[in-house]
Amino acid sequence: MGKAAERFKTIFLKFENSDISISELSKLDIVRNIRKPRNRPLKWLLYVLIVIFFYVIFKNIEIFNNRKCLVQMPRDASKLFREPEYCDICETVDKVDKISNVSPSYFLEEYIKPVRPVVVTDGALNWRARSIFNFNFFKKLFTKIEINRSENTGCQFFPYKTEFQSLEEVFGMNEARAMLKPGEKPWYIGWNNCNDDAGKYLKQFYQKPYFLSNMTENIALSWIFMGGPGHGAHMHVDNVHYPSWQAQLSGRKLWRLAPPPECYYKCKELDVVVETGEIIVLDTNRWYHQTNVLPGELSITIGSEFD
Repeated sequence: MGKAAERFKTIFLKFENSDISISELSKLDIVRNIRKPRNRPLKWLLYVLIVIFFYVIFKNIEIFNNRKCLVQMPRDASKLFREPEYCDICETVDKVDKISNVSPSYFLEEYIKPVRPVVVTDGALNWRARSIFNFNFFKKLFTKIEINRSENTGCQFFPYKTEFQSLEEVFGMNEARAMLKPGEKPWYIGWNNCNDDAGKYLKQFYQKPYFLSNMTENIALSWIFMGGPGHGAHMHVDNVHYPSWQAQLSGRKLWRLAPPPECYYKCKELDVVVETGEIIVLDTNRWYHQTNVLPGELSITIGSEFD
């Protein structure tokens, strides 16, 4: 470009002393070269970017075979996209019933189909889990069977308001804190067993609730929630496939249920205390809920989805 400009300057000086017209001067190749836009630097930049792009893809090809998300969405982000609810699930509900000795058919018609929350007071009275499940039981289970759960993308852990980042950290706490000794920092956590062997082992100590005998459940996946008195889970709605039950194996827990936001002016908030040996059943995908562990012994609950 610089050489072309020097040549044009020499030609222009000669032009001033000649009889050549402007139109004839503009036809010269040198003039067209000066006026012609040059985009080679942009083309080279584009080529470089393309090479870099494919290099990054090649070096990170395992990303596409990994189930983990590149960007983790906030836990409650799904609430923004859920479908509105029909308020008939809560309009006529002014309390959570407590029932016992109920038949599966009655339970299906009166509570499952209308999505009505309920507590079955004799749901887990005879389960061996009530006398076996404790902090040390789950600590041993984690050490023997679920020690590699961090490699399984199906595993979930809920630290709630604790500082724990994993089950390994939970079961590494000192004994005084684990046993809720006075002066120790309170804790409450939850997790799912994401290992088939762990699920089958746990099932030795409890069975499917008797009032669900005509239904199926995911026997390999159980949810465990454990901790001392104080705040449990915050008010939230779940994003799981089916309704669920949760058995109170030790301790006592206050549940607060809230209708979907679109039904606030038609439905009531509900409170119910779930005692040891009782099972609460509700569709946590549709009823908002929070829990509070009441004073007393360590609260341990186990639950599962059913269809």
